[in-house]
Amino acid sequence: MLDHQQESVILSRIRYRLAVLVPCRNEGLTIARVVKQFRAELPEAEIYVYDNRSTDDTAAQAQAAGAIVRYEPQPGKGNVVRRMFADIDADIYILVDGDNTYEVAAVRPLITQLLDNQLDMVVGARRSAADNKEAYRLGHRSGNLFLTGVVKLLFGAQLKDMLSGYRIFSRRFVKSFPALSSGFEIETELTVHTLELKLPFTEDYILYGSRPPGSESKLKTFTDGWRVLGTAVLLFKEVRPFLFFSMISILLGTISILLGIPIFTTYLGTGLVPRFPTAILAATIMLLAFLSFTCGLILDSVARGRREAKRMTYLSYSLTDYNKIAPPY
Repeated sequence: MLDHQQESVILSRIRYRLAVLVPCRNEGLTIARVVKQFRAELPEAEIYVYDNRSTDDTAAQAQAAGAIVRYEPQPGKGNVVRRMFADIDADIYILVDGDNTYEVAAVRPLITQLLDNQLDMVVGARRSAADNKEAYRLGHRSGNLFLTGVVKLLFGAQLKDMLSGYRIFSRRFVKSFPALSSGFEIETELTVHTLELKLPFTEDYILYGSRPPGSESKLKTFTDGWRVLGTAVLLFKEVRPFLFFSMISILLGTISILLGIPIFTTYLGTGLVPRFPTAILAATIMLLAFLSFTCGLILDSVARGRREAKRMTYLSYSLTDYNKIAPPY
C-alpha cells in the first residue's frame, strides 16, 4: 500500500498531454497576448491557433508568440472547432477564444476540477469584475440568460453560462462529440450533447474582461441569438422527439376542439352542420394532431437508438489515453 506522500510523488510525475485550442478570426490585436499568457500558465501545453479566414495579421502574431498555427477555410466557429477536435490528439483540451477576454489564470484550477472529479467538461462561467461591468455587455448578458433559461426549461438542467467559450474537455468527450454546427451555436451543441448523454460536468465562475480598443466582437446579438435559439429547438426535437411532437399534438388538438365544439353543439341541437368547411378543417387538424403524436412515438425509439450508439462511442475512449509516468528525475 502506498502512503499519501508516495501517491503525491507518483501523481506529480504523471504527464498529461495538454492542448490549448484557440479559434481565431481577425484577432491580431489580442492573440499574441493570449498565447503568451497560456505559455506562462501551461508551459507543458501545445497551443494551437486556427486562423479562420482572417484579413489581418492574426496568424503572424500567433506564430511569433510561439503558437502552432493552422488554417480552416470554412467560415464559422463551429467549423473551426470540428476541425480542431478531429486533428488534435491530447489528454486534456482547453478551448478558449482569442480575444483576451477570458481569465487565463483560472486554467489550472479548471483542469484540477476536471481531473480530481473525473469530469468530461468544465465550463468557465463568465462574471465581470466589480469595476468592469461593461465587459459583459448587457445585450449579450440578457441574451445569454434568455437562451440559458430556454435550455434549462427544455432539458431540465441547472446552467450558469451556456454560451461560454472557455471550456476544458476530456479526450473521450472531444473524440466522441459529433460537432455538426457551423457557427457560434457550437456552444449550444456542446451543452446539449453533455445533457443528452448525462456526461459529468461542472461550471466554475471566471473573470470576463473587456476587449482592447480597436478589437470588435464577431458575435451579432440578434442574428446569432436567433441561430442559437433555433439550434436549441432543433436539438430538443432530436433529443426529446416524443415530448416535442406531443406538445405540437396537444396544440393542434386544442385548436381542433375549439373549432369543433360550436359545430358539434349546433348539430346536437338541430341535427344540422351549419359550417361544413369548418368541420372539415377541425377534423383535418385533429388528424394532424394524431399523426404528430404517432411521429413522436416512432422518433422517440429512433432517438433512443441513436443515444445508445453515441454512448457506446463515448465509452470506447478512455478518460485520458496518453498519460504516462515520467522518469524519476
